[in-house]
Amino acid sequence: MTDADTDRSGPTAAVLVIGDEILSGRTQDTNTNTIARFLAALGIDLMEARVVSDDHGRIVEALDALRSRWDYVFTTGGIGPTHDDITADAVAAAFGVALPEHPDALAILSRRYGDDFNAARRRMARIPEGGVLIANPVTDAPGFQIGNVFVMAGVPKIMQAMLEDVAPRLRTGAIVHAQTLKVSGVGEGAVADVLRAAANQRRDLSFGSYPFGHGSVGEIGTQLVIRGRDADQVAAAAHDLIAELRNLGIDVAAA
Repeated sequence: MTDADTDRSGPTAAVLVIGDEILSGRTQDTNTNTIARFLAALGIDLMEARVVSDDHGRIVEALDALRSRWDYVFTTGGIGPTHDDITADAVAAAFGVALPEHPDALAILSRRYGDDFNAARRRMARIPEGGVLIANPVTDAPGFQIGNVFVMAGVPKIMQAMLEDVAPRLRTGAIVHAQTLKVSGVGEGAVADVLRAAANQRRDLSFGSYPFGHGSVGEIGTQLVIRGRDADQVAAAAHDLIAELRNLGIDVAAA
């Protein structure tokens, strides 16, 4: 595969997925995909994704590494009412601040649960000092933002709803355009040299090769993906690559 970097002058981001249930395989992570698509639409490059267990030290370590390197960090998981929901504690430790009950969060949760607002649910009102709430239109229990870190729920439906409140807070960039070409009948090794030459000629674009099929079973081929922030350049690169491959007798078409 050949995949050069596109222009990284725009905002960058990382995702930190927190939870033993992800690492054990019990729960499948779909939040990273959702966040990646959300960021792409805003012209924000997702540069890194990590998964860590419900371990205070590991969360702090990962958070410190990510927030110092990228413009934004989005965490999912670990902000519920149970003993293993320790994300707020770890975020507060990473920022070196206290973890008091936030009066607005307390009021939201009190209205939500009424007489059932017990000590466990009250834990969800703890917000690192200086944090700003992220609205949760599904279950009301808020997430929060502190610095460049956005802390959200792990339940996919809730996390996705929280993104609506996050979007206006982000600095946006130029959207990355993409075009896919489908090469049929040959493996990616047959197109590697042509793809490498195209990438060397247009270093401001990204060229990727993603093979499919198997030589002994069904169709064989590869998807060639061209990405860049200038739509005209992407289209021109796709046109030239199609012409070059067809000159070699390779079956290729825009997907």
